[in-house]
Parts: sequence; structure tokens; C-alpha cells
Amino acid sequence: MPVITSASAMLVDIPVETVRTDAMQSFLKQETIIVDLTTDDATPGRGYAYTIGTGGRAVLSMLRDHLLPAVIGQDVRRPEAAWRHLYSQTRATTVGAITSLALAAIDTAIWDARCRRAGEPLWRMAGGSRPDVPLYDTEGGWLHIDTVRLVENTVSARNDGWQGSKLKVGSPDPRRDIDRLASVRAAVGPGYPLMVDANQGLTLADARALAQALESSSIAWLEEPMPADDVSAHARLVESTSIPIAVGESLYSVGQFKEYLARDAATIVQPDVARVGGITPWLKIAHLAEAFNVPVCPHFLMELHVSLVAAVPNGRIVEYIPQLRAVTTADLTVAHGRTTAPDEPGLGISWDEDALDDLRVL
Repeated sequence: MPVITSASAMLVDIPVETVRTDAMQSFLKQETIIVDLTTDDATPGRGYAYTIGTGGRAVLSMLRDHLLPAVIGQDVRRPEAAWRHLYSQTRATTVGAITSLALAAIDTAIWDARCRRAGEPLWRMAGGSRPDVPLYDTEGGWLHIDTVRLVENTVSARNDGWQGSKLKVGSPDPRRDIDRLASVRAAVGPGYPLMVDANQGLTLADARALAQALESSSIAWLEEPMPADDVSAHARLVESTSIPIAVGESLYSVGQFKEYLARDAATIVQPDVARVGGITPWLKIAHLAEAFNVPVCPHFLMELHVSLVAAVPNGRIVEYIPQLRAVTTADLTVAHGRTTAPDEPGLGISWDEDALDDLRVL
């Protein structure tokens, strides 16, 4: 039986490749928590989670003090059993971001080992819907970027074949957001998908007004318009606009997604595999959304989400934000705004051990 015999964790600070700003924050660095496992048949597994600048040490402490000792003896062929066992060790701190991130770092490592033992890539082991995945660009649409450059970035993305571009909103003066979107739409034409992301920065009244102003711009979705714990406000917004409403990057459990779906409060879900506790719960969310005929367009973590979107039938598109290039030796191959899920056994991430050592802080 391939049980886990050793487990360790480290914290690596990865600098961001470009300035990233939205309505609520600036993305200054990525604290990346990495877990390494080994089984009694010498199968390795590596998983990870992240924060955008705070809390990484708390996640590392949760792992080292509680979860890594508890994972010893678990069978990597049984991720459901292992996840439930670990969850039972943390009932006093769930549902919560620190616990979910810690669970995700271990769960992704278990899936990596499971896939390696089976000689299969993650996208096939997790469902194998299809290998080819469309991508949309976010890096050209941050809130601090001036309108001229925003238009240039979006036109360039369209000309390069990307399947859409995300633009941040939430300026102190909402007229700036509306004018920027109008300028971009005029430049790229009516057919190119534009996603709009408010990062929880609006009230219901603000969100309704923005949605009304953007109706004529054929927006692909309006993302995180209001605080993520206000399900009822999102349900009311969905009723008042034809623009699809996307929610999920700030939700941390299957149950939270269930509330949104059951109340018709989201028309697109965006689970983040690190924030929901790993691949095991991510797949539950995707299948739950499928039952409601709702597509999955996950948040961030493109290196993992490419395989997961490829795995499920309602996976629609992946957000392209390079996250791990400083600590990996290979990047996604993009052609005409699409990529193919990695086909080697495991998660398909080629880690650079020297770079990890250089950037390790704990």
C-alpha cells in the first residue's frame, strides 16, 4: 500500500512579474507554500498553495504543527479519505482561509503522487474531458494602467489570438471605469470577449448602476462585484442584469458555492484550487456547478487550473497570469490563445530546485 512516510513544507517568496492593482489592493509578492511528500514505495509528490503577501507563515505553521504529522500513513491512492482525515483535524478552524490553503498544499501533493504512481497526467486522472483549453489575458488590464495603454494592451491581446481580456474596475470615480470600457470596446470591436472585475469593491447600488452602464458593451461577465459573503445582494444583482455574474475566488468551501448556486446568485463560478482546499474539493465544486448548468472559469493558478479545466465538461476558460515562472523550468505553450494541458504524469509543473532554494525564506 503506497502510504505517505514523510512530509515537509517550505515557504518561498516569489516576486511578481508586473505591477498588479485592483479596486482593493496591490499584489506585491506571492508567498508560495510548498509541500513535499514521499511514499513507502518512493513515489514523490509536490503540491502548493499561495497568498498574495500576508499569511504565508501562518499557513506554514498550520502545516508543520498539525497537518503534516497527520498525513503520515495516508494512502495517496485515496485523496478523498486523506482530505477528510485532515479536515477532521482542523474543525476548530474551518471554514477559514489559513486552513483551506494548508489543506490545498497537501491535497495537491497527494494528487501529484497519485498521478505519478498511475503514470497519468492530472487532467486525465481528474476526469479527462479534453486536453485543449482556451485562455484569456488579465495582465494587460490592471486598474492603475492608463486608458491609452489599456486600449493598446487589449488590442494586442486580441491580435495575438487570446480568447478574451479582463479589465479591472472600481475607480473612485465610476465614470473612469465606464469611459475606459467604452474606449476598449470601440477599439477591439463587438466580438472580442471582455471580462470586468470589481474585486468586491462595489455596493449593490453601485453594481447595478455599473451593470446598466455596461449592458451595451456586451461584457462576458462582471466578476466579484460585491463582498463575497453577501449572497443575497448577488442574487438581486443577477435578477437585475443580463450580464453574467461571476463569483468564487474569495470563497473557501464547497458549501459556500452551494449557497450561491442554490440561490441563483452566480451565473459563472471561479473556484481557486488553493483557496477551496485543493483539487479534491475543487472537483466537487465543478461537478456541483455542472448540475446547475453553470460554467467554471477558475481564478489565478493557471499552472494547475489548465489541467482541471481540461478535466471537467463545464470548464470554460483559464485566466492567464504567469505565477511560477521564477521557480519553474518550463512555461505553458500558448498558440492562438489556447494551450494543451500537460501530459506528463503528475501535476505537470517542472520545478526549478535551485530557484526554490534561492527564494526560500522558511
